[in-house]
Amino acid sequence: MPSPATNGQPFRCDVLLHHLYGRGILRADMIRLAGITKSYRAGARVLPVLRHIDLHIATGELVAIMGSSGSGKSTLLNILGILDDYDDGLYELDGTPMRNLSERQAAIYRNQFLGFVFQSFNLLSLKSAVENIELPLQYRGVPRKLRREMAMDALSRVGLTARAEHLPSEMSGGEKQRVAIARAVVTKPRVVLADEPTGALDTKTSDQIMDLLQETNASGVTMVIVTHEPDVAARCQRVIRIRDGQIQDDSLSPLVDAPQVVVPT
Repeated sequence: MPSPATNGQPFRCDVLLHHLYGRGILRADMIRLAGITKSYRAGARVLPVLRHIDLHIATGELVAIMGSSGSGKSTLLNILGILDDYDDGLYELDGTPMRNLSERQAAIYRNQFLGFVFQSFNLLSLKSAVENIELPLQYRGVPRKLRREMAMDALSRVGLTARAEHLPSEMSGGEKQRVAIARAVVTKPRVVLADEPTGALDTKTSDQIMDLLQETNASGVTMVIVTHEPDVAARCQRVIRIRDGQIQDDSLSPLVDAPQVVVPT
């Protein structure tokens, strides 16, 4: 029997979120997009990639973004990561507009707010695991002794203390992704952006990596994961599907607890 609240229509997460935000019940936005558009020019042609994207992601949410190749999901992640600019619209990160930033300003926001996890790990081949993790701390000017302590603590949390001095070529794919996660969280970012973090891994290792990402999210970190894997999306609180540069569907996962709601007293 259809729910009277939806008048028989499919459940829409964006409708629920609009209601909760409007009543001030859901936690504040960490990420807010309004009318975001993005196009690329190929010769005389203009190729639209994102078309009027409206999106709210609350502090502490764990969100999956899905879509086929060319759907615009990677471009969207690049905009969220301040790695690419947008043509029109508004992007706010923790209430601050991310628009017309200088290279230095963008680098500061990336370093202070964001952590990145990539499918290809993006580890420096001639640096050990602990040295790779130290890099974002070095960019912040953290003293050498303290950044080594912080990097070793991050390695311990992903279960790789014994691999601290190993080069990436001496580690498995799963170990390299654990190092990448440790590097992403060592600065205690507000948001972690993960681009196909399990795409190069087997099923068992993928489950272990998702365990780590969920643990990170449980500590209060907002997390956005781009994935084409339904098993990964099912472990997120919310799944956003993009098609032809537009949000086609935005729904809560039936297998994971919904984002925490704080009810005013």
